[in-house]
Amino acid sequence: MRMFVALVPPEEAVEDLEEFLAPRRSAGQFRWASPEQFHLTLAFLAVVEDRHLDELVERLGRAAARRTSFPARVAGGGAFPNVGRARVLWAGLDLDEQGRTELDRLASGARAAASRTGISVDGQRFRPHLTLARLGRPTEASSWVQLLDAYSGPAWTAERVALVASHLGEGPRGRPRYELVEEFTLPPPRSAPPG
Repeated sequence: MRMFVALVPPEEAVEDLEEFLAPRRSAGQFRWASPEQFHLTLAFLAVVEDRHLDELVERLGRAAARRTSFPARVAGGGAFPNVGRARVLWAGLDLDEQGRTELDRLASGARAAASRTGISVDGQRFRPHLTLARLGRPTEASSWVQLLDAYSGPAWTAERVALVASHLGEGPRGRPRYELVEEFTLPPPRSAPPG
């Protein structure tokens, strides 16, 4: 199975982002992600054998339980590999210091859980983003990045992590179909002891 571990924004954050993008979707030569596919990948697992799934779920559950929920907002954006030769347009996350620390540790924990299960993790260093669109060929995208930089969605609490199976070519127009395999809830932040 092809899978990924992701932070999934709540419905109201996705709806707000889609409302911002909807009038712009017809412009450019982009393959836009559908709103139900918006997520922030913490770990990409190209090959997960069935025999590893139970252990992976158990380890991911433990990793999520060690982290806490945190405030977030979808805001800003950019392009990979760069604005001058963009292949991907993405939206960013606005996080406070505690949120950035939790997100980084959550990604590290998800990657470690997969590695300890015997599953290789694809991708380089963790760069938090929500993929919005892919471009068929490298394109100069500074006007799109400026547009995305003006976006700031509603605040929400990051409190759900999902393990998702990605079935290539099974979705609308030959895109991937995502299937939620397991969901993990991040506990609320621990309050400081009195005194």
